[in-house]
Amino acid sequence: MLIRYGTTKEGKRVEIARIYTVDEHGISRSKIDPEARKVTERLTSEGFQAFIVGGAVRDLLVGKAPKDFDVATDAHPRRVRKMFWNSRIIGKRFRLVHVEINGTIVEVATFRSLAGPNEFGTIEEDVARRDFTMNALYYSPEKEQVLDYVGGFEDIRARRIRSLLPIETTFVDDPVRMVRAVKYAVGTGFELPAKLKTRIRKSADELARCSASRMTEEVFKILQSGRSASVFGLAMELGLFPHMMIAMSEQLKRTGQREKTAALLDSLSRLDEAVQREPEVARSRMIIALVEPSLVFPAELPRDRSLLVKEIFAGIKTLMKPITPPNADVEAAVKELMEKRGIAPPPKPRRRRRRGASRAGGAPRTPEQPPAR
Repeated sequence: MLIRYGTTKEGKRVEIARIYTVDEHGISRSKIDPEARKVTERLTSEGFQAFIVGGAVRDLLVGKAPKDFDVATDAHPRRVRKMFWNSRIIGKRFRLVHVEINGTIVEVATFRSLAGPNEFGTIEEDVARRDFTMNALYYSPEKEQVLDYVGGFEDIRARRIRSLLPIETTFVDDPVRMVRAVKYAVGTGFELPAKLKTRIRKSADELARCSASRMTEEVFKILQSGRSASVFGLAMELGLFPHMMIAMSEQLKRTGQREKTAALLDSLSRLDEAVQREPEVARSRMIIALVEPSLVFPAELPRDRSLLVKEIFAGIKTLMKPITPPNADVEAAVKELMEKRGIAPPPKPRRRRRRGASRAGGAPRTPEQPPAR
């Protein structure tokens, strides 16, 4: 292990970070996505710092294959954009760069400052902005070293989930961190500390402040994880589920909570098995896994199938509030649910030709242009 030192205002030399070598952390650069390595190699060759960060480092240390390999750097977005012709800057406030190489998108973020959410800063400031110590580790593929400013490496070795920010305020600052804490516990197999569980239960109401778009993003990430049944089960235990899926939670209470909850978790378990076999499961199937058909089908089916489609569509939208899935995904889910009931979807309405248009779709006929024989 190597030590990175800094100096205090008084000029005293102090340890600010620990650097773990490949013999200690066991992460070979061969385990890093090759496209992400190309990004870090290019950045470092231009004299910038570049690290694989966050969940990818955590997952590699616990023996799991990461889904994404995000990069953090001290290069500003415009500079990154100039270095990679196949890239684009995204984000209205804090700018990120998406670099596309061989069909893989690598997200590159500039170190953030403590001065504000949309300001660039140093690596030390970027570390301090992260949620849990296990997510505040920085891996250099070029040096094969893990840089640790907050003791996250030892926390992972001890199977410990520790908030990087004060536990009294972290969930008030960002309520979504409660959902992420549950995801991390399930994903790593680590036990949530009793103090963290207590704080989550006390702070669960804070989720009401989250926007529908942000909650939608988190819920679909859970559904795509292959561990949704366990994550939602723990979320129910800690009192988060009623704030993540408000309408569904209320409906479960009205319709026999134990049986319906058990059926929901069983449905999610089947979804998890499907995701583990085939990661690119359609979002419509994820919606179906969440939706109990008896809660969205009307008691008496209307004879007009178009009306039935509208009623099921509205039922799903209502049941999933505040989650707002795309209409196209809901429409696909409606079609699949009807097919499972043996109900054929209504025929698509025929498009009416505009008056004067030719049958072949060419120019309209005119008196000077008689029809072809």
